Amino acid sequence: MTRRWLLSCAFLAATLCAALPAQAVVPTQERPFVVLRALDKMTARVEEMTLPVGKTFQFGSLSILARTCRVTLPEEAPPESAAYLEIYEFKPGAQEQTSVFDGWMFASSPALSAMEHPVYDIWVTGCADKAASN
Repeated sequence: MTRRWLLSCAFLAATLCAALPAQAVVPTQERPFVVLRALDKMTARVEEMTLPVGKTFQFGSLSILARTCRVTLPEEAPPESAAYLEIYEFKPGAQEQTSVFDGWMFASSPALSAMEHPVYDIWVTGCADKAASN
């Protein structure tokens, strides 16, 4: 009976392990610039900007800091760009900035992890190797 019980346990463990979904790791490459599009809803001003990773950029009352920007390898399908952003707002009369977004944004799915703000919309459109020339 002990041997039968051990075989049953081994079979159950093997079945459970086989039923677990395999998690694929998609290789990515880091890029030194993040490409963002920003919308000021009050003035309807849309601006596309290429920001260096690690530097802070001002857009209206927002302070945007890109921590990293990653793209999938060219042979991966579908291609994807994602950036980790920290966005703060400085309100007049306030002593400190308040965090309005802290997390990953994905170029292919902007609504997946969107910044919710009454005046501004910010979304990632891609990553770049160099800054865009104006």
